[in-house]
Amino acid sequence: MTTLWDTTGTAVVQALAAERRTGGAVTSGLALTLVVVLEEKDTADVEAAVATAASKHPMRVIMVLRKNIDAPVPRLDAEVTLGGRLGPGESVVLRMFGRLALHAESVTLPLLAPDAPVVAWWYSETPQIIAHDPLGVFADRRITNVIRDEDPAASLQQRARDYAPGDTDLTWTVITPWRAALASAFDTASAPASNVVVRGNPVDPSAQLLAGWLSSRLGIYVPVEKAEGKYISSVVVDFADGHSVQMSNEGYKLVLRRPGQVDSIAPFPQRTTGDMLAEELRRLDADQPYGEALGAVSGQRNLNSRNAVRTHIWHDPALAAQEG
Repeated sequence: MTTLWDTTGTAVVQALAAERRTGGAVTSGLALTLVVVLEEKDTADVEAAVATAASKHPMRVIMVLRKNIDAPVPRLDAEVTLGGRLGPGESVVLRMFGRLALHAESVTLPLLAPDAPVVAWWYSETPQIIAHDPLGVFADRRITNVIRDEDPAASLQQRARDYAPGDTDLTWTVITPWRAALASAFDTASAPASNVVVRGNPVDPSAQLLAGWLSSRLGIYVPVEKAEGKYISSVVVDFADGHSVQMSNEGYKLVLRRPGQVDSIAPFPQRTTGDMLAEELRRLDADQPYGEALGAVSGQRNLNSRNAVRTHIWHDPALAAQEG
C-alpha cells in the first residue's frame, strides 16, 4: 500500500501506475470501476461489502470520503493498494478536505479504468438530486440505499422524481429472493391472479417496491397491509380459479402454503450488503423492472423512457444552507 498525505491528483495517478507495474496488474482485466461515496464512520462496513463484491467482479475501487467542506485549506490524502483488505483488485481511498470535496470529479476522473463502465454507490445519504453530484453524472449505473436515509419512504418517492435509467436501490435488491420465489409460484398457476396482498411494514421501501413490482407485472393494484415486524412478512396471492398461495418469511425460512398440499420450505437467509452489491454489479444496463416497480409505487409514469444522461447541476451545500 502507498499512502500519500497532503498530495495531488497527479501524484495519486502516478502512485496507482507504480503499484500496477509492481504487481503486474493489467487494466484489460478490469470489468468496471466502482466509485463509493461514504462517511468515515461507515468505512469498516463499506470495506467489508466492497471486498465481497470485488472477489466476484474484477474491478477498480475508488472510495471518496468528503471531509469538512468548510476547512479553510483544501487537502487530499490518499491510499493506493493492489490487493489487500478491499479485495484482489486495485483500490484507491481518497479523503478530500475543504472545497476540494465539492470537486471530487477532478481527482476521480483520471483514476477511472479506461474503457470500463463506471458504477457509483452512495453508501451514505444520497443527494436529493443526483445531478448535483458529478460523481453520479459520469457513472453508467448509480446505486443508492434509501433505508439509510432519515425518512426512507419519502426518499423512495424522491428517487422516483429524480429517476434516470441506470438508477437502482439496494432496497430493491433486498427483495430479489421474494421476486424469484413468486415468479416460480406463478409459473405453475393455471389462472391469472385476481387479488394480491403484501403484508409487512407499509413504510418499508422494500415492501413498497415488492408491491409495486407485482402491480406492474400483474396489472392490478397490490397494497401493503400492516403486519408485525419491520419488513415483509408474507405475500398472499388469490387466483381467478379459486386457488391461493401464501409465502411467509419464518425465521430465515420461506414457507410456501397451498390449500390441500404439503407446505414447501426453502432457506431464506438474510444477505449481506456485499452480496447485494455483487448482485447489482452483475448487470450494467438499465434495470427496467426496477423502474416499472418504482413508477407503480410513486405514480410517476414512463420512468424508463426518461433520458439516461444527466447534466451536472452545480450545487454548493454551504450556499444552500445559507439560503435555507
